Order: sequence, then C-alpha cells, then structure tokens
Amino acid sequence: MEDILKIAEKLNIDKEDVECYGKYKAKIRKLDFAPKGKLILVTAMTPTKSGEGKTTVSIGIADALNSLGKKISLALREPSLGPTFGMKGGATGGGKAVVEPSEDINLHFTGDMHRVTTANNLLCANIDNHIYYGNELDIQKVTFPRCMDLNDRALREITINEEKLKNNKPRKENFVITPASEIMAILCLVESERELRKRLGNIIIGENSKGEPIFARDLNIVDSLMKILKDAIYPNLVQTAGGTPCFIHGGPFANIAQGTNSVIATKTALTYSDFVVTEAGFGADLGAEKFFDLKCRKAELDADAVVLVVTMKALREQGMPNLLKHIDTIEKVFNKKCIVAINHFAGDDEEEIERLKTDCPVPCSICYPFEEGGDGCKELAKLLIQNIKKSKLKFAYPLCSTIKEKIKAVARKVYGAKEVEFSDIAEEKLQKYEKYTKNFEVVIAKSQYALIDEKDKTSKTLKVEDVQLKNGAGFVVALCGKINLMPGLPKNPRK
Repeated sequence: MEDILKIAEKLNIDKEDVECYGKYKAKIRKLDFAPKGKLILVTAMTPTKSGEGKTTVSIGIADALNSLGKKISLALREPSLGPTFGMKGGATGGGKAVVEPSEDINLHFTGDMHRVTTANNLLCANIDNHIYYGNELDIQKVTFPRCMDLNDRALREITINEEKLKNNKPRKENFVITPASEIMAILCLVESERELRKRLGNIIIGENSKGEPIFARDLNIVDSLMKILKDAIYPNLVQTAGGTPCFIHGGPFANIAQGTNSVIATKTALTYSDFVVTEAGFGADLGAEKFFDLKCRKAELDADAVVLVVTMKALREQGMPNLLKHIDTIEKVFNKKCIVAINHFAGDDEEEIERLKTDCPVPCSICYPFEEGGDGCKELAKLLIQNIKKSKLKFAYPLCSTIKEKIKAVARKVYGAKEVEFSDIAEEKLQKYEKYTKNFEVVIAKSQYALIDEKDKTSKTLKVEDVQLKNGAGFVVALCGKINLMPGLPKNPRK
C-alpha cells in the first residue's frame, strides 16, 4: 500500500483537507462539490446467496481504467460488521481486486458505523428517559427502533417495561441492523451539516394520544446527535491493491434501505476524478432502482453507463429471462446504456459462456478481476469507454404520485409484477401517512434472491405486508413478504 497522502495527491486533493487515520486511511474534511466526472454504475442480475462479485468487478474496472491512464476513483459502501461475521463475509472485493486495508474496512474502519449506532441509540435512550420523567410530550406510541451493527435474531423483538405510560403495559420493540437505520439513510442522502441537522430533527419518534407525530427535534436532542456525527459526515479515502483511490462512506443495505454509498462520497469522487465507478447493492431490481429513483433524483446525479454483472452460477439458478428483465429495466425503464460483465469463476463452462455472449442483446465482456485484477478487466474497461453515452435519465415513477401508485409502478415496471396486494395494516398506514409523504420516494424491502417471491419464483403478485415512514430520510419503506430488518447468523458463522 502507498501512503494515503500519496493517494490523495493522485486526485489533487489539498493536503490540508486530508485527515489521516494512520498511514493508509483518511477522511476528506471538505464538503464543497463541483462534480465533473463520468459516473459508471455497477449492478447485477438477481444474485445467488454467495453474491455475484459486484465489488470485485467494480474494483477491477477501476484498476483497469487507472492502468489505461484515466483519472479514476471508486465510490463504495462501507461493509457492515454483521454480514462480515455471517455467511457473506467481508465486502472489500477479493483476490487481486481488493480495497485495502481490507480488514480495517470490514471491521471498525474510521468509526462511522459506531457513530451512527451511538447516535441512533442515544435518541432511543432520550425517548424513554423523557417518558420516565413525566412524558410532557404525551408519547403514547414509540416508532423509532434501536439498532446494532451485528446479525442478532434474538433482538428482532424485545420487551420494555415502561411503567409511566397511561396503559401501563410492557412495550414490544425491536432492533434493526445499523445499515437499515434511518440515521444511516439520512447520512447517505445529505450534502451538508445543515441538511443533516434538519433531517435528524424531522425523524418521527412516535405518536401522542391523539395520533399526532412527535419529532426528534421536540426532544431538543439534535445538537447532541450532531456532535456524535460530526466526523461521520466526511467521506473516507483508501486505495485498491492497484493503487486506485477509493472513497468508502455509508453502508445502507439495498433490500431494506437505499443500498448505495453516500451522496457526499459520490460527489466528492466526481469532483476530483474524470471517471468514477460506484455500485448499488444486490440485483438491479433493488440496488439500481433505488440508485436512480431515490439517490439520483434527490442529489441530481446521473450515470453515464451501467455495468450488469452476471455469473454462470446465477444464470443457471435464475435463468436467462431474469437477465433479460434486468437489461430491459436498465435500458427501457431508466433509459441507460447497459453493458454485461461476465464475472469469470474457476470451473465455468466455456461453452455456456460463449452461448451467453451470442445470446446477450447488449455489449458483453468476460472479465477476470479475482484472478487478474485490473489486467483481467481491460477489455471491459475499453468497452465501457466506447459505450459511455449521456442519455436523459427516466424514473420508474413521478414524485407527484401517491406512495401506493409508486409502489405499484416499481413492482410492475421493474419486477414484472401483474398485481400488488396490500395488507390491511399497510392500507391503514398508507392512508395515515398520505399528508406527510408528498414528494417522498419509496424503498421496497423484499428478498434479494427473486424478482418478486423467493419461494414461488413464478408468482406475479407482490405482497406488501407493512409500510414504515422514514420522515427524516424522506421516503416510505414497503415491507414485502417476511423481510427482516435484523438479519440472523447462519448455522456456521465465520469465526
């Protein structure tokens, strides 16, 4: 690894704006953007449970562009501790396409995950403390959950004995994993400290006896939250094994949150680079949809090209129609140029690969990031340069639609659903939220392993079981099927 100050020099970042965390990590303490670079989004077809290597391909593309003489940087999400010790493991790439120092990044990094967790739980502690000491705000229903950056299914439901409430009954509550918390979502959408303060204050923490919302600002807690998050707002700079600069900042999940790195990191990268490679979590139905409909719309960003990662394992498991649907979504729903990257794995059937290249309706390239790093992605990088073309971004839904209409639009256009069913609970909440959610986006939380229903992949009906209002973040989450906001560890977790 090179000294992080040398990595910053490659992007002409002023030394005064670089705050080093040791020799190989730094925060860029500047929130002043002039985006000029071309943005490349890396997404995937519906993945297998081991993932299709979006991060590895992203790193490989960036290192390849770097070797071709381009001023390039990456903008990636920060890994969560939970999955690192679960089945998926770390999220810094692998083989010769890796971000360093990988162990630091996968564990505590610069402390941002812990800052978000602490801010979240300080707010929760103040809610219960307010109730204990008289409850002047008349909080009768608490809706803001605690969080922890671990996979711990035992925390999916807890009981809090709150004697000061009028009904004098124990309160059922739950933890969510930190990447699914509203404060993480907010951190990844803001562009300034002023906006962060405003959005934190707009968090709805509960309801009074009249059913009216109570906000975080009503507790006079926002100053304390800002103090905890004062360093978390700045993006982190590291490097790939090939010496390419990489901004890692924010880590919301794509099946239960917006699934992209922070707006601040993306705009910082675009300010200092001619090309920026970023990724959105899981398949294009979850990650790319939220990248365009939520992140790009809020931050006035766009992508100049989209790389769709495919593995032969995923193609066998999901089928060619699945790949074609994702290509169709990228090109017809969002009006973006799509390039397919076949992420090569040892043992792949070469005849199957050739058939895919023949049948694929868009430009297609086989790449070897794990085995060869940037050298294994040069053909893909050249193909990208040839196909980068600015096109007007389209969205799956207009902001003026109701939340219900937005959910239906995503389900039909992006998932291929014919019907959308709303539970009685979801219907009731949608009516209640209507006056708060004008111009809000939607985040659909569903299984990442199927377009609609993991257990019945032939199903054409999306079932919305519940909805949650994230007022500070400015979106509504639609919970579909049996999606959990707190993952559990597998039978044999990583040791």
